[in-house]
Amino acid sequence: MGAETIFALASGAGVAGVAVVRISGPLASEALRQLCGTVPPVRRATLCRVVDPATRLEIDSALIFFFAGPASFTGEDVAELQVHGSRAIIRELLRCLGDMPGLRAAQAGEFTERALRNGKMDLLDVEALGDLLAADTIMQARFACDAQGRLRKGGDAWRKRILELRALSEALIDFSDEDDIVRQGEVATAPLVDALVEEFDRAIATFGQGERVRTGLRVAILGAPNAGKSSLLNALAGRDAAIVSSQAGTTRDVIEVHLELEGYPIVLWDTAGIRDANDVIEQEGIRRALDRAGSADLKLWLSASDELREPQILDCWKVTTKIDLIDSKALREQRTLAVSTKTGEGMERLMAALVGEARRAMDAGDEIVVAHERQRNALIRARDALLRYRCTAGAALELRSEELRAAEVALETLIGRIGYEDVLGEIFSRFCIGK
Repeated sequence: MGAETIFALASGAGVAGVAVVRISGPLASEALRQLCGTVPPVRRATLCRVVDPATRLEIDSALIFFFAGPASFTGEDVAELQVHGSRAIIRELLRCLGDMPGLRAAQAGEFTERALRNGKMDLLDVEALGDLLAADTIMQARFACDAQGRLRKGGDAWRKRILELRALSEALIDFSDEDDIVRQGEVATAPLVDALVEEFDRAIATFGQGERVRTGLRVAILGAPNAGKSSLLNALAGRDAAIVSSQAGTTRDVIEVHLELEGYPIVLWDTAGIRDANDVIEQEGIRRALDRAGSADLKLWLSASDELREPQILDCWKVTTKIDLIDSKALREQRTLAVSTKTGEGMERLMAALVGEARRAMDAGDEIVVAHERQRNALIRARDALLRYRCTAGAALELRSEELRAAEVALETLIGRIGYEDVLGEIFSRFCIGK
């Protein structure tokens, strides 16, 4: 793959002021020479005409750049052309590149994969970049930039401590016939191993928190028919995402809406009204509602002020709706979470409560947070190896030292220095063409 030269539109598709076309590989400079008649000095923007190499007809004027490998994003020679964002210009430029011998269109994530293989990035960098590209809120973007760096720093520190344990353990092998020395070594290593196991457990436990940041706080809106669930969804979303009707049972399937509240990602699920139903389709809607309730991070049980009902699910927030039907302001204010989507009363309080719950569920300060299943599994393998080391005290030192080596290997896979081939397809499936 490394001998091929790839190209792609690196900026977003559609009409724009500027479009960026990226080329990476050994023929990157030759592609520039054919298109522009020159290769600019390294890392210096140069304005030039871009022409069709076959007909010499002008395609556009562009700013061009050349980055000589290995000092480039991919570690290879890289060229970039900044052209006007006309679909016609982009299409013609990509056609000309595709006609050049030795060049082909890039696959999704292929530029980043080359950066990984050429040592310009590790797997944590790649996952962070994927999370950044997928970020819908500013918090998700900040998390992508910060969390992986903290995890790498922690992983390197853990690996260094395990290397120290290995050195001590292997040194004891030379004194395996001296029981007193071996016992002293066991006493010295035990608290170090215990501390590492505790730190791994603490990091593993943050996986749910990291996943919430990446995917959003999942909020299920539940209640009896006509409790105002769809109206609340529309009010929170700021648009008519769900059909609102006085007829009971209008909502049959789960309606999902993504929104951002003060930078926090929230996923709302509007569900079918829960009641005893004879209609087969409505029964399926209720089943799906209860299923979503089981996987939600937060459940809101809505009950209309003129027909209050106790929740039919556990661990939920009680939300009174249609409080505009209550004449007394004092009575309305007695309810902790009470809203009217008609007048807007109580909506700010409810949104503030949702933000508070999101903050509690997602904010980790400067702590290490695990955001991907792959990272979690690597830490579990490292922890389990240390547990086996701890539980085999008195066994052959050579065998116990192998458990420390297994913990070290697990941390190497966490960073992505080894053993990343089997996860590349899954990771890059989330990437876009040109990145």
